[in-house]
Amino acid sequence: MIFSSRLNRLARVTLISALSLAVLPATPATAADSATPHLDAVERTLREVSPGLEGDVWERTSGNQLDAPAGDLAGWLLQTPGCWGDADCKDRAGTKRLLAKMTENIGRATRTVDISSLAPFPDGAFQDAIVAGLKSSVASGHKLKVRVLVGAAPVYHMNVLPSKYRDDLRGKLGPAADAITLDVASMTTSKTAFSWNHSKLLVVDGESAITGGINNWKGDYLDTAHPVTDVDLALTGPAAGTAGRYLDQLWTWTCRNKNNIASVWYAASGSTDCMATMERDTNPRAVPATGDVPVIAVGGLGVGIEDADPTSSWHPDLPDTSGTRCVVGLHDNTNGDRDYDTVNPEESALRSLISSATSHIEISQQDLNATCPPLPRYDTRVYDALAAKLAAGVKVRIVVSDPANRGAVGSGGYSQIKSLSEISDVLRSRLARITGDEHSATTALCSNLQLAPFRSSPSAKWADGHPYAQHHKLVSVDGSAFYIGSKNLYPAWLQDFGYIVESPHAAQQLDAQLLSPQWTYSKESATVDYERGLCQI
Repeated sequence: MIFSSRLNRLARVTLISALSLAVLPATPATAADSATPHLDAVERTLREVSPGLEGDVWERTSGNQLDAPAGDLAGWLLQTPGCWGDADCKDRAGTKRLLAKMTENIGRATRTVDISSLAPFPDGAFQDAIVAGLKSSVASGHKLKVRVLVGAAPVYHMNVLPSKYRDDLRGKLGPAADAITLDVASMTTSKTAFSWNHSKLLVVDGESAITGGINNWKGDYLDTAHPVTDVDLALTGPAAGTAGRYLDQLWTWTCRNKNNIASVWYAASGSTDCMATMERDTNPRAVPATGDVPVIAVGGLGVGIEDADPTSSWHPDLPDTSGTRCVVGLHDNTNGDRDYDTVNPEESALRSLISSATSHIEISQQDLNATCPPLPRYDTRVYDALAAKLAAGVKVRIVVSDPANRGAVGSGGYSQIKSLSEISDVLRSRLARITGDEHSATTALCSNLQLAPFRSSPSAKWADGHPYAQHHKLVSVDGSAFYIGSKNLYPAWLQDFGYIVESPHAAQQLDAQLLSPQWTYSKESATVDYERGLCQI
């Protein structure tokens, strides 16, 4: 059953309160929770919206460690290409660290290796890193279970064949392939709702994980003079176990539908049964603590795996969807479907994280607006959360991929907008509902917002003339907590996964290694910058 209602046009104070309550349930925090106010806010939201998915799709854990090598304390932050300030991008130190980390983690496997991505399958140096890690593990005497899952857009990925990838991987492994039980699949959970796997995960033994926005594609990230700028994080500890159990949810659906070629293409080594619950069956439920970092792991099931969380009693006032509609009759899961929210807790988590900010927010994304049609224009509640913060004087910085990356049909490139005004116009419109008039909305926006297209060097483009493409899915608040994962802030009804980390120390590293250099080079192309009195809206 779908519950929907229009957001009433209330008085200013009432509206701000309603926006806050929509993402921050009024459950008081205890004194013991006060050290992690952002995680506390997100956890309260998730317990209200998706209580039945706790442990398998979302989970709060302590005892985690951001996985950095000795002598490189910020090495848990894995960036591509990692050549800040250099438009030629000759030395791609970040990409090299990522590939080495993939090989290192897989090489330490003793039981399982779980890989998920967006189609096509890993290739080039990404595939080489996987092969090198598997060979190293097998050479140490281990027999492994390995799953590789990609999500496939219908028609576009018709040539993504699991059997071909299986054969290629086994051929590169040589004799080591005999020690590996392998499942490979390509899946689409709903063609009509544009839903397929979009998570990017490497989980080893249920004890270490790498996740973020990076797809394992040589053409976009490696063998090009204009590589995509992207980011993952690496961690160890109980939060890695949550990632493994999340992949069990996707594989359970995939294995159940493996004979339905309209939804799943599947291949395995030998007579292997589809390993639907490989993580649960092979790895211990209680993953040992490795550090002291608190983390909320949170994913989403998209459309087609589960219709709703039957244990949820959450009944929100959903927003008016008239402003986001592009195709009459196409159901808006993002803005108009309570049940969709209950099985996609990551959406509520990100809104709650934004609403938990008290001083500043940094958002680094491919886009805030979707390809419309067929998807809704934007997530109204994300914009309302940002508008409420701007109205309250919270400083907000937004950096998105250069609109020059926009493809012929919107989603054909690494941008879906024609101009940054598409973002500032929506923000000002949502602000006007809070402030009561356009003039006050403009004042609040110009006084508190920074908005720019992404740049990674003083040059406006890469040395080969291509615009900078950014694929981050990153939200940071108050220099204390941040999300890195595969979930976009714009409407997209996919299976996604990421981590919300609360650690001022790690947030400082994130700022020093990514957010500060990003703004250094991007601000010269900003359309709004409260620091310089710039407001081109």
